[in-house]
Amino acid sequence: MALGSNDIRYVCLSDLHLGAELSLLTRLKKNPTTGKLEVDPLSVSPVLQNLVFCLGKLIRRNEDQDRKPTLVLLGDILELALADDNVAAMVFERFLEQAMPPGEEPLFDKTIFFIPGNHDHHLWESARETQYVSNYLPSHPHDPLEIPRHITKDIFMELVNDKNKVRSYFLNELMHRYSHLEHFTIYTAYPNFGLTRGDRAVIFHHGHFVESIYHLMTTLKNMIFPSLRKTPLTVDDLEAENFAWIDFFWSTLGRSGEVGHGVEIIYDKMLDNDQFCKLLDNLTDTLAGKYLSVWCYPGYWLFRKAIHKLLVHRLADKLSKPERTETKTPLGDDAAKGLVYYVNGPLRRQIDAGYPKPKLTTFVFGHTHKPFELYHKFWAHPAVGVAVYNTGGWVVETKETSPLHGGAAVLLNENLDIASLHLYNEADNRGGYKVEVHEPPQPGSSQFVKFLKNLIVEQKDCWEQFSQTVAGEVEVRRQILLDKIASQG
Repeated sequence: MALGSNDIRYVCLSDLHLGAELSLLTRLKKNPTTGKLEVDPLSVSPVLQNLVFCLGKLIRRNEDQDRKPTLVLLGDILELALADDNVAAMVFERFLEQAMPPGEEPLFDKTIFFIPGNHDHHLWESARETQYVSNYLPSHPHDPLEIPRHITKDIFMELVNDKNKVRSYFLNELMHRYSHLEHFTIYTAYPNFGLTRGDRAVIFHHGHFVESIYHLMTTLKNMIFPSLRKTPLTVDDLEAENFAWIDFFWSTLGRSGEVGHGVEIIYDKMLDNDQFCKLLDNLTDTLAGKYLSVWCYPGYWLFRKAIHKLLVHRLADKLSKPERTETKTPLGDDAAKGLVYYVNGPLRRQIDAGYPKPKLTTFVFGHTHKPFELYHKFWAHPAVGVAVYNTGGWVVETKETSPLHGGAAVLLNENLDIASLHLYNEADNRGGYKVEVHEPPQPGSSQFVKFLKNLIVEQKDCWEQFSQTVAGEVEVRRQILLDKIASQG
C-alpha cells in the first residue's frame, strides 16, 4: 500500500442550512419572554461542535499531517430562503471557528470549493456578476462586451489558474474578518465541480437540477410557446432558463420583509401535503371571490373548479411533494428520471467540452436530504457504470420519523477512492442513531473504505457521543416543526 494512500484528501458536506431554525447545525435558545426556542446565531450548535471534533479525529490520523484535506461545500450551506442574511452569516462564522479555530491547526486546506445550491443560489449570482466585472470587461469602452455566462467556465477548477477561478465574494469577506484566515480562499463552482485523476472523474453537483420543479420556467416556456419547445441541451441553457425562478423562490423571497414571513408559512405547509392543499384552497376561494361574485356570475363554481385544478392538482403536486419529503424510497420517480436526464445530457456535454476529457466514474449530490449509494449504468457512460452518492442533509422536515433522512460526509483519498460516512439517519429511539461507513453494493470494498470502517470502530466513543447529541436535537426540531404546522393551521 502506498504511503498515505488512506489519507483523507477531500471532505464533502452539503445541506447544512446554517441559520435555519430546523437545522441541527444551528444553535437554539429559549426566549425568556415567550418561552419559545429561537435561533441563537452567536453560539455554536452542539451537533456542529461534536461533528467537527470527531471529523478532526479522523483527519488527524492522516500520515501526511502537513497537507490538509480540501473542503468541498456542496450547496445549501447557508439558509438564505428562511433566514435573514445576517443570521445565516453568523452561523457560518460559528462553522469557521470550529473548523479553523484561531491559534490552532486548521482542519482544512486554505483552498475551499463551494458549489451553491437552491437555498444559497443568490451567492452564485453575486459571484457570477463579480467575476464578469473582474475578468470579462474589456479595457476600452467601445469594445464589444461578452454575453455573461450562467455557469463557471471550467468544471475541473483545481486545474485552472487562480486568476480565472471564481471567488465567492460574500463568503470570503466573512472569512477574512478573521486575521488567521486571511490567506484562505473560497472558490465558487456552479453548478458542477469536478476532480480528475488520469481518466477518472468525480463530479459534484448540489442536486436541484435532478428535480423537475427547478426546470419550471422551461416547462412553462414549452406550454406557452410550443414553437420554442425543446429540452435544454447544456448546463448553461438549463441555468439560463431557470436561474431567476430558483433565485426568486428558493433563495430570496423568504427574506422579503413581511412578505417573507408569509412565504415561510408556505414553506412550512409544503412539508405537509394536507396543509398545503388547504392553503391553495384558500387562495382559490380568494381569487374566485375577488374577481367573480357568486351572486352575479353563474359560472362562479366552474371558474373556481378550473382554478382549483390548476393550483391544487398541478402546483401542489409539484411543490408539496419535493424529493426530500419522499420517505419511502431514496430516490423518487421524478428525481430518478431527472438524474438520468442530467447526467446523460447537460453534464455529459459539459465534461466532453472541457479539457481534459476523463470518463465520469462518480457523481456526488445532496439536496434530497437522504444519503444513499448506488451504481447506475447511464447510457452516456456505458463502460462500467457510475457510482452515485448522496450526501443527505441536516434539517428535520417530516412530521414522522423518516429513517431514510439523514446526513453524510463524502470522503475521498488522493486516488479519488470514495466512501460515504453516514453521520446519522433518523430513528424511532436514540439507540438507533449510529455512524457507519457506506459504499455502493458493488464492487468490493476499497482499502480506503476498509481503513475508515476500522477507524470509526477505534474512535467509537467520540462517534457514540455525537450520535446521542444528534438524537436529542432531532427530537427538539421535530417538536418545533409540529408546533409550527399546528399553529398555522
